Amino acid sequence: MTVNRVWHLANRPTGFPSPGDFDLREEAVPEPGPGQVVVRNEVMSVDPAMRGRMNDVPSYAPPFRLDAPMEGGAVGTVVASASDAVKVGDSVLHGLGWREYSLLDAERVRVVDTAAAPASAYLGVLGMPGLTAYAGLLDVARLRPEETVFVSGAAGAVGSLAGQIARLRGARLVIGSAGSAEKVRYLVDECGFDAAFNYRDGDIRAQLRRLTPDGIDVFFDNVGGEQLEEALFRMNLHGRVAVCGAISQYNTPDRTGIRNLSLLISKRLTLQGFLVMDHWSRREAFTEEMTTWLREDRIKVAETFVDGIDNAVEAFLGMLRGANLGKMIVRLT
Repeated sequence: MTVNRVWHLANRPTGFPSPGDFDLREEAVPEPGPGQVVVRNEVMSVDPAMRGRMNDVPSYAPPFRLDAPMEGGAVGTVVASASDAVKVGDSVLHGLGWREYSLLDAERVRVVDTAAAPASAYLGVLGMPGLTAYAGLLDVARLRPEETVFVSGAAGAVGSLAGQIARLRGARLVIGSAGSAEKVRYLVDECGFDAAFNYRDGDIRAQLRRLTPDGIDVFFDNVGGEQLEEALFRMNLHGRVAVCGAISQYNTPDRTGIRNLSLLISKRLTLQGFLVMDHWSRREAFTEEMTTWLREDRIKVAETFVDGIDNAVEAFLGMLRGANLGKMIVRLT
């Protein structure tokens, strides 16, 4: 192949992104310089955090540049190498997705074993979402046995794993919210949640009151907004909230604030945001424990696949709408 197709950010979205905010361009497949490799990407990730990088505002990751290639997790095969450390034929994980071929310094890729697990697993259960769920629940929320756990956005890549980890680590009751009856059934029947509810059915406070009669000790929040506000009413004394995401707010220019933060005082709550990059030291322990759970079939993994680089934007927009069950993955080959 001599042509590389690459997605660029054409406009900074206002509100919910549209296909016109992106542009698929053709360029030559790059050649590796000293210490570099060229990777033919096979699967790429679309994640909620990418929406924040489309805004030109300071954050923990630099914003995407206009008229420049976008970035994201991807796994592929090395097809050209000028490095002694990474060889042609190696499967590697890296951060320059949104394109068919990626040119990277060899030190910026990690060789992965796609014979032991499919390539997509390194973008999901064995990758960033899995470590996010693990560290957020165990290190940030400090889950203890016999506690009640509520996970919002529980049918997504991170939430579905957080709830299952809570169950495996001895939670007394695990509750999840999701956006459809199908997802609710998946959480209960496949992932082992004790109960789940469809937040689109309305009256979130009443549903939480019904499902958590003894209150909530740990809230793993992927959604923010109304679900965070209503969960605070149900939190027990000294409860902990691990704030992983706020997807309900990402496409809303005029965001509504949380009106009951005084409960943090009266209930002595801990509300802590976190980033997975602060917990790389946990990767070895996470990988060992998660691999064991997978081998013993104690973790269920859902993936939603969209095929073709041409459909990467639609996959991203679908993920923001909640069209995915588990991890949203774009297959490029």
